[in-house]
Amino acid sequence: QVRLVESGGGLVQTGASLRLSCAVSGPTFSIYTRGWFRQAPGKEREFLAAISWAGPSTYYTDSVKGRFTISSDDAKNTVYLQMNNLKPEDTAVYYCAAGNAIGMTAVAKRGGMDYWGKGTLVTVSS
Repeated sequence: QVRLVESGGGLVQTGASLRLSCAVSGPTFSIYTRGWFRQAPGKEREFLAAISWAGPSTYYTDSVKGRFTISSDDAKNTVYLQMNNLKPEDTAVYYCAAGNAIGMTAVAKRGGMDYWGKGTLVTVSS
């Protein structure tokens, strides 16, 4: 079974940076895309960024373009989300996800990803 474990969350001040990590283990041969999502209190889960194995291709939602960067170390089966210039509205639980969806539309839609981590909390104070 595919397992995803996030790390790197925490409490930071406005303008700070954080790098989240997601360790992927198990039978990853069926996974084409890895991504990051977040869910703020009282809001629906939101797609942030995704990266494919091949290429790789990367996708971002408009609200994080230029501030967040997704990358991967395939030798370590680890996906990263570098977050810069954090704002209080970035406060949320951040989830790593994986699946065989291709393209941002397929990845971002509800049910598009097959495997999920338990999340890591990011809190940005003003």
